[in-house]
Amino acid sequence: MYKLNNSSSTGFVWLVGAGPGAADLITVRGLRLLERAEVVVHDDLAGRDLLKFCPAGCEFHSVGKRAGSHSASQPEINELLVKLGQAGRKVVRLKGGDPMIFGRAGEEIEALREAGIPFEIVPGVTAATASSAVAELPLTHRDYSSAVVFVTGHQCAANTSALDWGALAKLRATLCFYMGVRRLPEIAGNLIGHGLSAETPLALVCEATLPTQKVLIGTLANAEKLAAQITGQAALVVVGEVVRLSSFASELPRLVAQAATSNDT
Repeated sequence: MYKLNNSSSTGFVWLVGAGPGAADLITVRGLRLLERAEVVVHDDLAGRDLLKFCPAGCEFHSVGKRAGSHSASQPEINELLVKLGQAGRKVVRLKGGDPMIFGRAGEEIEALREAGIPFEIVPGVTAATASSAVAELPLTHRDYSSAVVFVTGHQCAANTSALDWGALAKLRATLCFYMGVRRLPEIAGNLIGHGLSAETPLALVCEATLPTQKVLIGTLANAEKLAAQITGQAALVVVGEVVRLSSFASELPRLVAQAATSNDT
């Protein structure tokens, strides 16, 4: 049960998913908690437009992490949440997307449990579902894919032993790589090297649900060229046959033919 009104003198921490970017995609429950929060500890990817809903006098802590730029380490964030909880504060830990999907919620939960701080988890719209909506492609389709796999991109490509690439290539599933743009050439190379066709379509969805959103469609064969177009921006990578269903996929036949010609030369 979610405890919207916790009257105990002990502090309380809510781990709230802010959604993919647009402020109005947060859940109603998440918004109600922000409206009552005493303290908000927020990520860089959690929409700053949401902070305006917090009450006057609310205390803010920015602990955002982006590639190459961290304002706080995870142990420091854990320590802050415990400290605020022990001080009796009502804390919203605001995370981009869903807290339980590549949001390091597990580490924060462990720290709160160990310290005896009560907490609740409020889910949010994750990047994969938001990006598929923006790109107008279904993550599942009975003719194309009956499974979806969420993968963290920046670790798995750097450490090829972290994943069974052969299994991923054989699944015939939709593959969603979070934080994978910088490693996209390696990701594409690993998938092709383990049997997935170079003609397999992929979509890059950048800044999903925001006014700056961008959708790029291509294949594994031209993944590196696509990644170069959105350097330094947050994006989700979708790999699989469902990409063909996107209204943005009109260029796919030409790209596939181009990739086939390159392979023949």
